[in-house]
Amino acid sequence: MSAADAPPSDLVTRLGLDPGARAIILNADDLGMCRAANRAILPLLAEGFLDSSTVMVPCPWAPDALATAAADPGLDVGVHLVLTSEWTRYRWRPLTGVGTSLVDDAGYFPAAVDAVERDARDEDVAAELAAQLDAALAAGVDVTHLDNHMGSVYGLATGRTFLPQVLGLAAARGLPFRLPRSLDGLRAMGADPEAPGAQEILDAATSAADAAGVVILDRLWTHPFELAGEGTDGAEDYDAVKAGFLDLLRATQPGVTEIFLHPMLPGDELADAVDYGAPKRGYEERLLRDPDVAAVIAAEGLVRVGWRDLRAVQRGER
Repeated sequence: MSAADAPPSDLVTRLGLDPGARAIILNADDLGMCRAANRAILPLLAEGFLDSSTVMVPCPWAPDALATAAADPGLDVGVHLVLTSEWTRYRWRPLTGVGTSLVDDAGYFPAAVDAVERDARDEDVAAELAAQLDAALAAGVDVTHLDNHMGSVYGLATGRTFLPQVLGLAAARGLPFRLPRSLDGLRAMGADPEAPGAQEILDAATSAADAAGVVILDRLWTHPFELAGEGTDGAEDYDAVKAGFLDLLRATQPGVTEIFLHPMLPGDELADAVDYGAPKRGYEERLLRDPDVAAVIAAEGLVRVGWRDLRAVQRGER
């Protein structure tokens, strides 16, 4: 039996839920990436439309996000560990400086995951990830968990993984990490569940997480990052994106599933920063506020939880 077919872990019962519960975490990635992200995500968090978010500490608008999170400890905010900088005209650099293996010829994080996996030294990755977490903690944020931008630590591109560095950091700081037990749902992140060795990498990683006492997910889901047909007359509209997302919610299986999105306020700033997908990021902000989304969550009996709940399990506080 593959991990994709395996039953969920006992995490829902450790959370105090029924064994067959279908628990979800609605998470927003990319907090702090730009002002458009903060203006969308922070109100969604405060108003309960999101369960959690993760901040990109090296990005220009991270100080604003960190200050807001520190001022409201009720917000469930983690660190979105960054090793890549993917846009053409809007980029960011490592906190540990440009004299390491973590930068391209221009002194920024590489644009692509395969470059990170190929060129980054293990010790440089460990130092940078720790620096990003330490910066968030120093800003006064009650960091609830860790996850990763563009899947750059998972080994999705070449098979070389930085999960030992991440799991060591997570174990040492008592933080859960966004690692799914199943390959199901990872295609949108660029992973091929059928690729040779993919299942073996995941199985080794989940075993290492369990051995280290790091709480991880049963599943990690999202929908395609790009807007189908963007820039053409046949581009997906909001209703098409919404229909796909509602289908995703209805398909949620027993266990704990994180569903992550990238909500941002549409406008010139966002359009100038990103190379593609600006309309979809605007749709996702609207989507999370849509009453039809809340209605499907209720009708399906989905239980919303947060990463702070998973952190409490890991720390023995539940």
